[in-house]
Amino acid sequence: MPSPVHPVSPELVTLPSFTIAGISFEANLKQISEEGLGRKAYETMLSRREELADLHSPYPHLVQVYPMKPGFNPHVDAFRQIIGFLVPEGTEPPEGMSVHTLPAREYVKAAHRGPEAELGSTYDALYGEWMRKNSRCPDGFDFEVWDERYRPDREDNEIDVYIALAKP
Repeated sequence: MPSPVHPVSPELVTLPSFTIAGISFEANLKQISEEGLGRKAYETMLSRREELADLHSPYPHLVQVYPMKPGFNPHVDAFRQIIGFLVPEGTEPPEGMSVHTLPAREYVKAAHRGPEAELGSTYDALYGEWMRKNSRCPDGFDFEVWDERYRPDREDNEIDVYIALAKP
């Protein structure tokens, strides 16, 4: 029986604003899983990476923007996902892509280790237990960095997760 997956050493980090250009869609977690929306957007972005002339990072990012409404449930309620690459602010997106700029913010950062299918346990630990213990609140968006450690179906997969924190 595999051991439970937990985030590795959550830490607070402050990041400047950044801009991502990529494929954007709105759906809930059930739709994303059943329809393979994330995988399709990821594969599309990998095949179109050369259309983005000035990348600030060679690694794909997944940004998730949530409606700030009471009782929000990502399994039922739609939210926005953007899968793309970091680009300079002011970048004009190629046809079929969008650009989204995220503000400078403090984040709780943790590495998820294990298959991507188990990533929900890391989010649950950060949004639940970590937020309660540290008396913090999320600020409506998070992102993941899929670098050279990204092997979604393997046990040695690692994904850095950043959850934006509301100002205390």
